Amino acid sequence: MPDEVLSPLPAPGAHPPPTGGQPPVDGSVPVAGSVPPGPGVGEGSRGRVSPWNAANAVTLLRLVLVPVFGWLLLHEGGETSGWRTAAAVVFAVAVVTDRVDGDLARRRGLVTDLGKIADPLADKALVGTALVGLSVLDELAWWVTVIVLVREIGITLMRLVVIRHGIMPAGRGGKVKTAAQALAITLFLLPLVGVGHLVAVWVMALAVLLTVGTGIDYVAQAWRLRQTSERTRRKRAARAAARAASRQAMATDGRQVTGEPPASGDRLPSGDRVTGEPGG
Repeated sequence: MPDEVLSPLPAPGAHPPPTGGQPPVDGSVPVAGSVPPGPGVGEGSRGRVSPWNAANAVTLLRLVLVPVFGWLLLHEGGETSGWRTAAAVVFAVAVVTDRVDGDLARRRGLVTDLGKIADPLADKALVGTALVGLSVLDELAWWVTVIVLVREIGITLMRLVVIRHGIMPAGRGGKVKTAAQALAITLFLLPLVGVGHLVAVWVMALAVLLTVGTGIDYVAQAWRLRQTSERTRRKRAARAAARAASRQAMATDGRQVTGEPPASGDRLPSGDRVTGEPGG
């Protein structure tokens, strides 16, 4: 016999019990057979996003490619055209993964704390390995490597410091700088000679100028953000209130030391109030 026949009838005027989950908080009657969505529905929009996702997997791939790229670059002293070309290809693939993991994270809602840390770490490791490797091979001046790495690491640390005041989004200049760096490094990795090498030198010079210029702009942005953020305004208001309270306390202490009578309405130590009228 069907279970519906054996179930007791609800009392007159009473709503039937819901078939799954908790009753709606807005007082509406749940539809029979409906089941509220569980915590796993809508990855990226409900609950906590797992760090083991496609975007972070691509970032991890870029980290794995860094030592492979370094080995290819330095193999046989960097003098073999085949190995240098292979290093350039691996570098280009790693650069492309930087775009892929960002698009995946934003499009599918896969932004995680792990990704926020691993993504810039992978970028700096890749660029740093390329610049240091080229300098070790005596194909790129060390001062270029130092300037670029100091800027990249410094801006990353500065972002972590000012994140309490707000987020500094990457501007168009920063994106152009990144593209110029990637192109310049790729050209330096390839076994180019003559005009090709000259083009690589000029592109690297442009990348260095953009690196320094955008670094100065980010420092200015961080200064403005710190001066105008809500956190700074609250701190200023709290300091102003503390100074006002301190001045009021000093003024009260000064009246007591000089023996000035308290203002009308103040309470005397005996408990009587000063009214300004003669005593009776």
